[in-house]
Amino acid sequence: MLLTSLTTKLLNLKRSKKRLLLLCMDLVIIPSTLWLSFSIRLGEVYTPPVSQAWIFISAPLVAIPIFIRFGLYRAVLRYFGFKAIWTVVQATTLYALLWSLITLFVQANAIPRTIYLLNYLLAILFIGGSRLMARWVLSHFLEGSEPNRSNPKNIIIYGAGAAGLQLAAALKMSCEQKPIAFIDDNPALQGLHLEGLKVHPFTHLSRLIDKHHISEVLLALPSISKSRRKEIIALLEPYPLHVRTIPGVAEMAEGKVKVDDIREIEITDLLGRDSVEPDIDLLNRNIKGKSVLVTGAGGSIGSELCRQIILHSPSQLILFEQSEFQLYAIEKELNTLTGTVKIVPIIGSVTNQKRITDICQTFKVQTIYHAAAYKHVPLVERNPGEAIYNNILGTLYTAFAAITAKVETFVLISTDKAVRPTNTMGATKRFAELVLQALSQTDRRHHSTRFTMVRFGNVLGSSGSVVPLFREQISKGGPVTVTDPKIIRYFMTIPEAAELVIQAGAMGTGGDVFVLDMGEPIHIVELARKMIRLSGFEVKDSDHPEGDIEIIFTGLRPGEKLYEELLIGDNVTPTEHEKIMRAEEEIIPWETLEPVIEELKMATDANNIEEARKILQRVVSGFKPQCDVLDELSLALASINNSNLPPTSTAKH
Repeated sequence: MLLTSLTTKLLNLKRSKKRLLLLCMDLVIIPSTLWLSFSIRLGEVYTPPVSQAWIFISAPLVAIPIFIRFGLYRAVLRYFGFKAIWTVVQATTLYALLWSLITLFVQANAIPRTIYLLNYLLAILFIGGSRLMARWVLSHFLEGSEPNRSNPKNIIIYGAGAAGLQLAAALKMSCEQKPIAFIDDNPALQGLHLEGLKVHPFTHLSRLIDKHHISEVLLALPSISKSRRKEIIALLEPYPLHVRTIPGVAEMAEGKVKVDDIREIEITDLLGRDSVEPDIDLLNRNIKGKSVLVTGAGGSIGSELCRQIILHSPSQLILFEQSEFQLYAIEKELNTLTGTVKIVPIIGSVTNQKRITDICQTFKVQTIYHAAAYKHVPLVERNPGEAIYNNILGTLYTAFAAITAKVETFVLISTDKAVRPTNTMGATKRFAELVLQALSQTDRRHHSTRFTMVRFGNVLGSSGSVVPLFREQISKGGPVTVTDPKIIRYFMTIPEAAELVIQAGAMGTGGDVFVLDMGEPIHIVELARKMIRLSGFEVKDSDHPEGDIEIIFTGLRPGEKLYEELLIGDNVTPTEHEKIMRAEEEIIPWETLEPVIEELKMATDANNIEEARKILQRVVSGFKPQCDVLDELSLALASINNSNLPPTSTAKH
């Protein structure tokens, strides 16, 4: 208790006082090691004569400035490691060498030659040892005085490479987690002891869990491929363990692994898709040195497009967004990422054709990425009129602005929900595709703009994504809600989708519909189960009534279907990029489509949503609405109008 109390008081001292205390300790150690060297050499307790006092005074005068220069008094003793020991060796070597030269020069025969070697070795031993002893005292005698130190979690580190060793060293200083062992697939490492921990094969995991009550596994495998990471996560999934990981190689390049770097398993780890190297020429083709406009710049896809666009040096980037806060946020972020690209934030709606035309002409826009759209399926289903205006007419007006301003390339961000849609959102996005396809087929003497569409599925981390919802529900102890046990979805990360959108847009010749390779579809209920298990919980169901978190099924939402498709037909051709395909689909001529657009606009303006939906069904191939939910505004207006009708009219109605 006394030692614990003393070390606590020492730990609470100001940094300057701690350094002074360490310096005073060295002032005692340095002459003491020199005296001990004489005693060992002479075989007796040495009593130095007055004439040799200068030898003992000169040693610390030489050593202390060197130690200060090497930063020995800046190190935090509680985290004193192997790199710090090497610094002690370097500093002590220089001190011993300089001190030896000085004494030899002043009085060559005053000191036996073996004293120099003994003094050097003892100085390293005592100066380095004193710091290691201080680290041990601070790490062990204070264990009971810190929160969670009395009951830390027992964990296993998967991966005994450099990252695993750094992580183990860092965790030994942690109050909350105690590393018990390594797991590694390399037979050459199995059985060895690294950082005081034994390396085990994966087959020992069950025994380690039972013996040490392991609650967590940390993946320290930053260099492995995504597919291999997925395999390891699948192996760990059946065990009652919370699985977390450390950053990849790119993130680690900036510094050592720290406990703070540990993060939850991401959905990208579960997907297990290895990324394809982008084609730099395709990325630069529509961006480098050009004036680029992004509509919906503050949204999930729009903002990521902006981040990637500035990496390829446009002459300027115009951010067009109707949400004031989202525009402010993305402009602020982009200004921290670039100091050379001109960022122009503009508030506005794509339904204002004059404003977007003025913008394109004023800033001489050469490339447009049209990401502005209403995409939330249930909300759009209850507000179809606004979706028609924003998704269809907004695309039309932006396309007209592009033609008027002689924009070179126009890329529409579309969706897999546009294929045989069962909801208004998908129908409006397919109608928007038809608009651009029709404009591409008009006489090219009237315009030179290349219209391209890129169609893909769900993006991870976007607004409304199931992944953050599941994570939030798990953190609250459940239940986790899934709409239907059979529902499946394609997934792609936002950066991956944005990168492929840029490359696909560069390949367009006019009227192209590109679809992205989304990999294998995922059963949402299986995704929920994996996330629950990898968070260290057990799924509660009929087979495991004692489980922790239940999955409940809420039923399909308005307009939602069990699975999504990327192609309307089977006519698809490969492109120069292995992750991008070109779809050949039916096109409605502009002469046929133009009057239908006017008819749709009139119905929407009149709040005649039933008529607007009939028009969508007539034009959009395969559109089969799943529900009869109509625009609540139109229903309210109809109610008001009906209540004002005379009795006879009401009866007739």
